[in-house]
Amino acid sequence: MNITDEKIDDLNAVIKIKLTPEDYMGKYEAKLKEARKQSTEAGFRPGKVPMGMIKKKFGQSILADELNGMINETLYKHIQEKGLNVLGNPLPSEEHTTFERWEAGSDFEFGYKIGLAPEFTVKLSSKDKVVFHKIKVDSEIIDKQIEDFAKRYGQMKAADVAEKDDMVFGEFVQKEGDITAKSTVSIPLIDDAKIQKKFIGLKAGDKIVIDPKTVSKGDADMAAMLHIKKEELNTATGDFEFTVEEIKRLEKAPVDQELFDKIHGKDTVKTEKEFRAKIEEEMSVAFVNDSERLFQKDLAAYFVKKLAIKLPDEFLKSWIQQSNEKNASMEEIEAEYPQYSDQLKWQLIENKIIQENEIKVEIEEVKDYVKGMLVQQYAQYNMPTPDDAALEENALGVLKNQEETKKIFDYLYKNKVSDFFKNSIKLQDKEVSQEDFIKLFYA
Repeated sequence: MNITDEKIDDLNAVIKIKLTPEDYMGKYEAKLKEARKQSTEAGFRPGKVPMGMIKKKFGQSILADELNGMINETLYKHIQEKGLNVLGNPLPSEEHTTFERWEAGSDFEFGYKIGLAPEFTVKLSSKDKVVFHKIKVDSEIIDKQIEDFAKRYGQMKAADVAEKDDMVFGEFVQKEGDITAKSTVSIPLIDDAKIQKKFIGLKAGDKIVIDPKTVSKGDADMAAMLHIKKEELNTATGDFEFTVEEIKRLEKAPVDQELFDKIHGKDTVKTEKEFRAKIEEEMSVAFVNDSERLFQKDLAAYFVKKLAIKLPDEFLKSWIQQSNEKNASMEEIEAEYPQYSDQLKWQLIENKIIQENEIKVEIEEVKDYVKGMLVQQYAQYNMPTPDDAALEENALGVLKNQEETKKIFDYLYKNKVSDFFKNSIKLQDKEVSQEDFIKLFYA
């Protein structure tokens, strides 16, 4: 066996593997013998089918399997031993694959294209400036949070006439069909203003003609509303008559000591001023994660643009197309490739920072992070925090999920890389409104 790699340019190469009969015939003939032992043919005793028939029936597939296994093992071993920093996976290359005939005893040469990771350096200094956006917790945000608390701890009460924030209980009856269902329509959740207006002013006993599609949120919601299966929605066509039976209105909880105690514990907060200050403090902490996510997004955009890293674009597009389970067209791949390319470039930058600065996340850090998350959850549901032994056991239970553990490792690595950048470049703190922050985040 002979294996070589040839550079096409700095980002592309071809690996060639040449196999002679001496490399594969032993294993090939052993597999033929196994196939003969298991083969049954009319007129022959089991295991006594002539080898010529076995070769004719199974020879090519056995040869293909044997060569494929040898090539894959050799290919990845060569990449590892040579320290080739490849992107994606090797792709078979017809132009570099040559043999006279596809049969045992022949010489074969197989070629594979590979995409190489680019060489680049990351130099950081105070000349690199990235904005760190902070959401300003203003009176408007605090007012909205207080209103949300008042709604959350409020009570549903009967009302005589429906208003825009009410829930209407009643019965749907299909005008030309057999569907009858008692259900609820939440007026504020109706998207169409004209349909919403039809419900405002209704009283118990009133009837309106309505299409359930206009007051539901998709197929699953409509099926639940009419008490039918999603597969039966094709029968739920045309207009329905809706008869109002009851109107419910949310009466907000008063902003008083009882509400303060329900949210923060007895006598922790005693005045509305203290309540507002507590909300400001908690929301400032809650917004830190949002600020960090936007910073990481802006950080990536800044350095991807600054370093102008080149990738083996054509190779990567071909690899994406061949490995894509949805059979995406090249047009679809071309459309999405710029975003994929930027994500890959940032991943390469992050990996270089991690390797060159020996950034590590230890399993104890992951476990401590999970414990912290669990403590927050207990607090959120006003549950007592378990003792250390129980908390440790619960954390280990979470970490049995390999996918979840990987996500946590990735998250902690990203945060450590972010902290490294913060200490190496110039941060420009900027306070913005929540509305402007959302616009920046989704820009």
